[in-house]
Formats: sequence, structure tokens, C-alpha cells
Amino acid sequence: MGNSARRTGLFLVITGAIFWGISGTVSKKLFQQFTIDINWLVTTRLLIAGVLLLTVHFFVKDHSQIWGVWKNRRRAFQLIVFGLVGMLSVQYTYMASIKTGNAAVATLLQYLAPIMIIIYLILRKHMVLTRKDLSAIILALAGCFFLLTNGSISQLSVPKIAIIWGLLSGIAMAFYTLYAIPLLKQYDSLVIVGWAMIIGGFGLSFIHPPWHIDFKNLTLETSLYLVFVIIFGTMIAFWFYIESLQSLSPKETSLLGSLEPLAAVLTTAFWLKEPFGFFQWIGVICIIGLILLMAFNKKASSNNQSKKDEEPLRVS
Repeated sequence: MGNSARRTGLFLVITGAIFWGISGTVSKKLFQQFTIDINWLVTTRLLIAGVLLLTVHFFVKDHSQIWGVWKNRRRAFQLIVFGLVGMLSVQYTYMASIKTGNAAVATLLQYLAPIMIIIYLILRKHMVLTRKDLSAIILALAGCFFLLTNGSISQLSVPKIAIIWGLLSGIAMAFYTLYAIPLLKQYDSLVIVGWAMIIGGFGLSFIHPPWHIDFKNLTLETSLYLVFVIIFGTMIAFWFYIESLQSLSPKETSLLGSLEPLAAVLTTAFWLKEPFGFFQWIGVICIIGLILLMAFNKKASSNNQSKKDEEPLRVS
């Protein structure tokens, strides 16, 4: 692999991760300043991004998979469950945590998903608790404590409902990650995530159809923010992240993906000017330390395991 390809891969994964982090903060601005309905945004974001991802796959990869995934009844059923219970749950709970709290806390709570997966696998006796796992759990608990209390047990730094939505987002992301494994072993991730987004968006359309919005009240600024969240913060971010795997290892992409919560924290604190106390910054450091620990702890791919089997699945 040449240096040029590696530089391209680094550019793609860094850009994708930063887009994800910023899109959460932009979403908060849409909820707070422009009173965009959360149901409408999630529905529209999923439908448009899903169609665009399948379009990208059609032109740059084996387009036969787009419809091939529906020919197997079992896989088709799994894809529907993944779209409704996995994709839609992750997207909605994440956005709800942003709306009721802020993008930084929502993103960091969602990144507790790896710890939830570890605990689940230990309880199911699929793995044993190691020192690194214990260190990760301690970092997660310490990070959450400082982030959510700012060092004071008597007062939470964000509303309780935001914490609940954020924790639900982490649980949903853990389910999303584990449930997708059989599908990703047989089909390209762009196909699986593209269809899952369309299924999730279609399901939520029954509650809030995407055309139910007063377009006359949409200003140019609002429209530009919406374009960023849907196109750059969802479709392009995911596409860039997946494409970076052509020249980087899954371990490297996961590590650089930690720029997402960092971007969310910085833009929340400095752009939206959300107050962040000293102990909250300690909590941020703990959570980002957790993410780095999890990324460095990932085993390198063996000769008998394809890159596709290890491919990180992004959701933000």
C-alpha cells in the first residue's frame, strides 16, 4: 500500500468522524433555535441518507447485492428487525438525548456501548473478564459520574431525561452492533446500513411523514444546517468511514473514530457555548480514554478472517 493511499484513508476517516461529531451539535441547534421536530428530522435523515448510500453502492460496487439481500427470507427478516429495532432505535434515542440535553453528553453516553457489549458477553459466558475489560469499565463509570454530575452527587449537570435517552442510545447501539454481525458477513455494509436506514425511516413515517413540515418557514440557514446533518453528517460521513477501510486497518479507523465525541464536545462547548465544568472535562477525558483503550485493544485480523468480518459499523 502506497503512502498516497494511506494519506487518502486518513483524510477520509478523520473527515467522516469530525462530520459525525459536528452533525450532533448542528442537530441540537436545529432543535433549540429553529424548533425542528425530532420525528421529522430522524425520518427525513434516515430516508434520504439510506437512498443515497444505496445509490453510491450501485455505482461503485456490486449492485446485485442491493436486491439480493431480499431473496433470502431469513436474512430479509433480520434486515427488517435490524432497521426497526436497531437503526431506528439508535438514531431516535441519540437525537432525543441531544434535544433534551446536548450533543456532547449524548455522543459520549452512546460510546458506552462497547462496555455494555462486554458486560453482555460476560453474563452470557462468551468471554471472561480481563484486566483491560475491568479498566475500561472503571473508566466508563468514572467518566459518566464526572460528566453527568460535574463532581456533585446532589445535582446533575444535564436533565435526567437526557441521561435516560443517552443510556438507551448506548443499549440500542450495543444491540445494533451485535445483531448486524451475520448480515455483514454476507453483504456489504453500505447495502445493510442503506436498507436499514430506509426501513427505519419508513417505519417512523407512519408517526411523522417527512412531507409534514411547513417549508415556507424554512430559512436558508435552517436549510443549510439540514443539508449538513443529512448529507455530510450521515451519508458522506458513513461513506468516507467505510472507504477508509480500503487503505487503513479496522483498528486504525476505530481509533481515529474517537474524533467524533471530541468534535461533539468542542463544538458544543465553544460554538453553542454550553457550560462545561472542570469535572465534566475530566469525565470527557475518561470517556475518550475508554474509546482509545477499546480501539487499541482490538485484535488484529487473522489470516483466516476477512476485513469485512471486522468492519466497524457506524451509526451516528
